[in-house]
Amino acid sequence: MDRDKLFETVDNKRALFGLFFSFDNRLQSAGDSFYKEITCKQFFLLICLFVFKKKHPTISELSEFMGSSHQNVKQIVNKLEAKGYVSTYFDKDDRRKLRVRSTQEVIDLGDKYRAKEVDFIERLYENVTAKEIESTFKTLLKIDGNLRKIREESK
Repeated sequence: MDRDKLFETVDNKRALFGLFFSFDNRLQSAGDSFYKEITCKQFFLLICLFVFKKKHPTISELSEFMGSSHQNVKQIVNKLEAKGYVSTYFDKDDRRKLRVRSTQEVIDLGDKYRAKEVDFIERLYENVTAKEIESTFKTLLKIDGNLRKIREESK
């Protein structure tokens, strides 16, 4: 049976909930086949480093931003560090904090894949208007906020 037809048999809230998982799996699969050098999750961490701009984030800050556990982020950082894409150092003011910074290898990786990345983004959002993208982004931010509240309440 057609997957889209199956979604029609479920109310929209539950269908969207299921679609999040399906989407995550498809995105990770596409990402893992995109780069030869790194995985999709490693790529996501590298993107997150750029979001912090000049301030090198701690493992905890990355974990919070990525929505992943400290342990998982630490493993990703370790693998990226072994490949030369990031380096870590202890914060000068608080030696308990381990900070992460990208290396020149990340710039080189970006240069190598830039055209392919642009093409991928264009294809990903094909037939989706700027207004739809903006609306989806705002909606997902609200859902993300709700998930954060749920997580905090369960602690």
